Amino acid sequence: MQTKHTKEERSETEKTVLIPLLPNSDAEDMIGLAKALAASRPVLVVGFVPITPGQSLSVGTVKARVMRTVIEPIQHPNVRVLAGIRVTDSPWDEIRTIIADEQVDLLMLNYPNDLAGLELTASELLSHPPCDVALARGPFPEKLSKLIVPINGGPHSERALDMGLALGVPHKGKVTSLRLDSEAKETDQTKREFEPVNNLLNQLPQIEQARAHQNNQAEAIIESAIDNDVIILGTAQRPTAATDSFGAVPDFILSNAKCGVIAVKTRQLELVEDSKRSDLSKKVDRWFAQNTFHAEEFEQFEQLVALKKASGLTVSVALPTLDESETIRTILEQTQTLLMEKYPLIDELVVVDSNSSDNTREIAREFGIPVYVHQELLPRYGQRQGKGEALWKSLYVTTGDILLWCDTDIKNFHPRFIYGLMGPLLKYPEIQFVKGFYQRPLNVGKKKSPGGGRVTELTARPLLNMFYPQLGGIIQPLAGEYGGRRELLEQLAFTSGYGVETSLLIDSLEKVGLEGLAQVDLIERVHHNQSLENLSRMAFAVSQTIVRRMAQNELGDVHHSMRRLHHEQDELSLLNEDLAESDRPPMKSVPEYRDRYLVPERPLTGVKPSNLLKGTLKDPNEVFLVPGTLASKS
Repeated sequence: MQTKHTKEERSETEKTVLIPLLPNSDAEDMIGLAKALAASRPVLVVGFVPITPGQSLSVGTVKARVMRTVIEPIQHPNVRVLAGIRVTDSPWDEIRTIIADEQVDLLMLNYPNDLAGLELTASELLSHPPCDVALARGPFPEKLSKLIVPINGGPHSERALDMGLALGVPHKGKVTSLRLDSEAKETDQTKREFEPVNNLLNQLPQIEQARAHQNNQAEAIIESAIDNDVIILGTAQRPTAATDSFGAVPDFILSNAKCGVIAVKTRQLELVEDSKRSDLSKKVDRWFAQNTFHAEEFEQFEQLVALKKASGLTVSVALPTLDESETIRTILEQTQTLLMEKYPLIDELVVVDSNSSDNTREIAREFGIPVYVHQELLPRYGQRQGKGEALWKSLYVTTGDILLWCDTDIKNFHPRFIYGLMGPLLKYPEIQFVKGFYQRPLNVGKKKSPGGGRVTELTARPLLNMFYPQLGGIIQPLAGEYGGRRELLEQLAFTSGYGVETSLLIDSLEKVGLEGLAQVDLIERVHHNQSLENLSRMAFAVSQTIVRRMAQNELGDVHHSMRRLHHEQDELSLLNEDLAESDRPPMKSVPEYRDRYLVPERPLTGVKPSNLLKGTLKDPNEVFLVPGTLASKS
């Protein structure tokens, strides 16, 4: 989400407010306060999903999805929503870390819901506040017209007055300070206690001053505030004997006032920065909960179109094919109808074929889309077999800022296989690479598997968990439905064969970190099952890819041949097969690619290259027609 203020841009005089939202928070009231405060200072909002200690953080997946629907609609130029939902079994520690990292001046919590969600007592909050703290209890009207600030001369009165000004003055609300007089004669000590507040009030003519006689301080405040929208007062200066008390007066006001209440506590202790935790298991569980999406989250197609238009991003979809005449027609029909004609989400759709022997290419051409045979592309680099080769060369014949790939042997294809992947990349700028996962029927109509296939479960996931444990939460690392941003993909080396999914996943992790990755539940996928012999070849290629990635750093060369069992009639033998997985270089290093997109020869009408490359063009106003792009309808 775009922000008006970043940590680097803030001046030292600005007071930053952090508002955490938890599942039981009164979100409407807290978001309303966030927007009201944002008129005078930067506000950070972050969503939290607390998990019971001992439970896997992955149980927070659904609550994280719900929380995203709460915080994403927040739109205000001075409200920044911190990226990602924090799924954690120690939310209070997380909040303290954010306060330190973001230089937060004031923490605003929803009373009493957030205290329960954080398992935080009043005594703990008063004893060791990480910064100034405000407890907010609604209701709060959309416009705060009348605000009353009872003052007692204590250290929190100035903070309460500051809060009253922040909420009232920018919106032309009436702010009144209320001093409660007791029957006892004012002493020199009382005068000294009130002197700082009185000096402040003398400098703030916009605050009206009122006094009231008190027999009972709490009742006097409620009576004086009878026609006000909010009461802003201080908590006890120090912890009380009771762990759940903020002081007798604020406790009474928080429980009995009919209007909104904000109780403030000024921090008097130095913040001791918490040491950073490095528990990898928690990190992976948290990622799983926060970065695991469902295709249904992205079925608001008008919203996706608006996001795409606002971002200025273009989207390409490349379909690798090899003898897919049984399924390619349905895939192209559904994709074009929903995602190109009805909703303009795909700018470019191409087929990259591996020299099919059936009529796959002829069917694709019936739809008027560009069809390429990957063996004929970039001929100076020679011909290699394998899906990875088709994916690598698809970068050369597409132009979108986002490039998505989808296998074409899917018997139950649905457009969600594409828009499900597209959604996170359009909605979350921090996400760079997205994988799909799904149920896989073992016997169609009968038993289903929530995990991957045999190679996934017996080879890929065990090895990744062993050597790349950060990827332990990826449900189906070998899924053929995935994609990412061109600025990332063009920097990656592509394995030509079965290891391509694994290499792209590992290399993306190395480039953008775990938080740059996401996965999406695409519900169910039905496709042809491979023979055990082919699965064995695939398992070897995947294993080789993982070990080769490790070897690049520390292990040295890797053995490239595999001895495998071969059955022929009643005879059993061993076959030695060279299955060397070699890489294609990053596309950005290929001269033809640079010539095509970075130093074009002549301007023509058509589709512009990736926005990410515009800065390197000879003339940024030039527009080019690249083979394989869709001409504009205009």
